[in-house]
Amino acid sequence: MADRISDGSLDQLRTFLAVYRAGSITAGARAVGLSQSTVTSQIQALEQQSGRQLFDRVARGVRPTTVADDLAARVAAPLDDLALALAGSTPSAPPEPVHLAGPAELMAVRVLPGLASLVARGVRLRITTGLADDLLEGLRQGRFDLLVSPVRPRGRTLSATPLTDEEFVLVAAGPLDVETAPLIAYAEDVPIVRRYWRHVFGRRLTLRPAVVIPDLRGVLAAVVAGAGWSVLPRYLCEAELASGTLILLRDPDDPPINTGFLVQRSPVLAGTHPALVRESLLRSGPTW
Repeated sequence: MADRISDGSLDQLRTFLAVYRAGSITAGARAVGLSQSTVTSQIQALEQQSGRQLFDRVARGVRPTTVADDLAARVAAPLDDLALALAGSTPSAPPEPVHLAGPAELMAVRVLPGLASLVARGVRLRITTGLADDLLEGLRQGRFDLLVSPVRPRGRTLSATPLTDEEFVLVAAGPLDVETAPLIAYAEDVPIVRRYWRHVFGRRLTLRPAVVIPDLRGVLAAVVAGAGWSVLPRYLCEAELASGTLILLRDPDDPPINTGFLVQRSPVLAGTHPALVRESLLRSGPTW
């Protein structure tokens, strides 16, 4: 569709992208510093040039059509690169860092490597790790721009988009009896292992952990060292499984899956860099 739009509509494309990212005409207008009527006129002009509808109006804003999805995919990177270049050519202060939060393990192993190219393009990041409930509260209070959360938030103050699915696996350094061998766990109440037990074995877990380490990377290290067994996200131990350092103690047809969400305050993210981070994560998340 982008090839059907004239060269003179760069401002219209910027406005379109702002509305697309914000999810509403009002918030999009605020993001680009224009009136709502001007933004509406620019969107209508783009629709007339393309002959296709870009947005459907919904109760809390606008919902992009598949045509808008396609247009955004084509123009977002060039427009963002242009914005970054223009920002770098002026003596003004650098953009504020993007404050991003999430589980320490996922941030270290998946999120940060996936954002390396944005850092090279001038995006600044500030990372906070912790437990889901604490981080969700911090997001509500405005301490973060974005949160990668293993739980979907409740209420209307936060907006959550499915980001990635985690598969959980029962692993050890070699064959053993899980009923008698030491259990290595993330927390004293073993939430990950309990969920796996209910899902796979259909019964309540009664075992108590021999070792508790509040970092899944530490759990992985202990299991690799032969200290016992545990349940881990597959992404965290896929290299060890591929090399034979760890083995699956069970390989169910229907393994436990947990959906992670990318969460932001409603209604919108402000600024180019937070939107860049959000879109990069939404593109890479399904590949994790």
